[in-house]
Amino acid sequence: MSSANRPQRIWLTGATSGIGEALARRLLDAGHRVVLSARSEDKLDALCRGHDNAIALPLDVSDREAVQAAAERIKTELGGLELALFNAGTCEYLDARAFDMALVERVFTPNLYGTLYGVEAALPLLRAARAEGQSARLAVTSSASAYIALPRAEAYGASKAAVSYFMESLRLDLAPEAIGVSVIHPGFVKTPLTEQNDFPMPMQVSADQAADAILKGLAKGRKDIHFPKGFTWLVKLLGILPPALRFALGRRMVRDTARENEA
Repeated sequence: MSSANRPQRIWLTGATSGIGEALARRLLDAGHRVVLSARSEDKLDALCRGHDNAIALPLDVSDREAVQAAAERIKTELGGLELALFNAGTCEYLDARAFDMALVERVFTPNLYGTLYGVEAALPLLRAARAEGQSARLAVTSSASAYIALPRAEAYGASKAAVSYFMESLRLDLAPEAIGVSVIHPGFVKTPLTEQNDFPMPMQVSADQAADAILKGLAKGRKDIHFPKGFTWLVKLLGILPPALRFALGRRMVRDTARENEA
């Protein structure tokens, strides 16, 4: 997304909840032509109601064939995309004493593979926009947890770290085509997903604040869009500490479940 005011063709996933919903409303209100994807058809229809510039495209991002079919429909409807913004994802926390590979797969499938299915499907549409002389940008939502290992975040944090690494590498290979890549690293954002967390969430921001930060970052062509800055700079700093010190600090965050059960 450039700083120009010209309406753009945009594909947004995870559009009916949290950050995605806040982004969807802003993009629609700004007059962009927006394809909105999420699993709930009813919620998509409600979100699109009253917006002639919205296209509801129900989608499970974990289904590669469905993602490819969605891209074909976008090609038919819009021809190309100036922005593909992949925001869909999930979060579950792992108990290492009862290692659950099914949980790991449930997290990795939408967070990593679902994102990459979208990237695969969107690249031809972004290239089509470039062929028309338009800007093109690929943006994905990772997490500040990608910067540092945290207790119980083995599945979630690793899936997001994989997304960040993949996209930063892809940025290098797409540079000759002038297709920009932005990776979004939010801290704690108040959403239906984070409302399930059972631990303190410092410097938490609203979904509207998150959407504002993302859109400002995209308008400036930021490669790393992270917020709130006070939290994310701290996490970045912790991430570059020597391993022994990172371990000592992280160990303090590990729960003593045995004591909790005794209480």
